Amino acid sequence: MTLRPCLAGLAFLLLPACGGADNGAPGALATGVFDGIAEGETVHFTGTEPFWGGMAGGGIASYATPEEPDGREFPVTRFAGNNGLAISGDLGTATFDLTVTPGACSDGMSDRTYPFTATLLIGNEQRQGCVWTDSQPFTGPERP
Repeated sequence: MTLRPCLAGLAFLLLPACGGADNGAPGALATGVFDGIAEGETVHFTGTEPFWGGMAGGGIASYATPEEPDGREFPVTRFAGNNGLAISGDLGTATFDLTVTPGACSDGMSDRTYPFTATLLIGNEQRQGCVWTDSQPFTGPERP
């Protein structure tokens, strides 16, 4: 058994604990599969400390950092769990596992509020961030 399937499985065991079914967030279901983000919708994600961001849709993700501002594109798969969404792929030599759960999120650096939280695991490094979609945008100022 490889580590990656174990990590992906662990992420979905934790999803039910990350944003209860009655928190009023989009797609939070008491039972069944998360439907808060439509299958064909593009997911945008961002985080700080360190700064990172990108988007995923149509089986492709892009991921950028200050060291690699143009980012990298790579194939991903998508899986809807009970209370969230997972997007997984290989980012060069490291795995990329993004878990999206419903709930208000702040990036801590702007006056924006995002509708979803993100937990990103790149290899063994975990990062926290926020997520939005075109149909469920962040609120607050646009970037200058």
